Amino acid sequence: MVLVLLIIFILLAIIFGYFLLKDILANKNNLGSGNWIISIIIGFITDFLDTLGIGSFAPTTMLLNFTKQLNQDRLLPGTLNVAHSIPVLLEAILLIQVVKVSPVTLFSLIIAAILGSWVGSYTVAKLPEKFVQFWMGWALIATAVLMACKQLGLLDMLGTGNTATSLVGVKLVIGIIGNFIFGGLMTIGVGLYAPCMAMVYMLGLNPLVAFPVMMGSCAGLMPVASINFIKAGTYSRKVSLGITIGGIVGIIIAVNFLKGLNIDILSWIIVVVIIYTGFTYIQKSRKLTA
Repeated sequence: MVLVLLIIFILLAIIFGYFLLKDILANKNNLGSGNWIISIIIGFITDFLDTLGIGSFAPTTMLLNFTKQLNQDRLLPGTLNVAHSIPVLLEAILLIQVVKVSPVTLFSLIIAAILGSWVGSYTVAKLPEKFVQFWMGWALIATAVLMACKQLGLLDMLGTGNTATSLVGVKLVIGIIGNFIFGGLMTIGVGLYAPCMAMVYMLGLNPLVAFPVMMGSCAGLMPVASINFIKAGTYSRKVSLGITIGGIVGIIIAVNFLKGLNIDILSWIIVVVIIYTGFTYIQKSRKLTA
């Protein structure tokens, strides 16, 4: 199973790389706004955190907003997906371990997330800026709430005693629909990790099953969604490249040297800042409509 996933991820990396390189070369004199050094640092930090299980979308949004790297908020969803596609593929290749899980369950949920991201990217790429700001704000708040629940152990309680490694019947259908929705939501900036983990727990699966599902889903759906953003040109080329470069370095360091890091305090700080950033986006969207 790991070998099959590895082959899929490598093929996705090649296909995604082709479209990205083609677009970059075609627009080499117009890479957009942003600072190379700041973008690389953001990539290093956020994908470092992603490797530790915190996620990358919300921290990236927070840092991009704080450093004002994007001159148009409507470019945020595309930038998030394009920038983190290669890093998340690398992360999946390095971190996926052998976890006992039904192949049908694993691949069904991953494919559902990929299809959801495909549909979502077509929709989000055409949305007006104020709409993106409004829903991005709520997406961030929702992510922060789920992160807080995880820190408080509420999601762990949902999974107490769970031993199942497969979904069948109605539960499998619910899982497929859920991951389809999560894949679509990821294209507007809400991370898949926390909602996927909550769903896996509530469906009675062993909590460990969440990890191959989460990593496989993100590694599969982000490049797919990003190709649409690249074709539409709705992403920041310079910022995305910088984050990708920094993210690769961050992942390698995190995997090799920081496995035992205690991240509880850092996670709570991020929750607070993400909530603040979410409300900021909602407020900005209201100003545009005023």
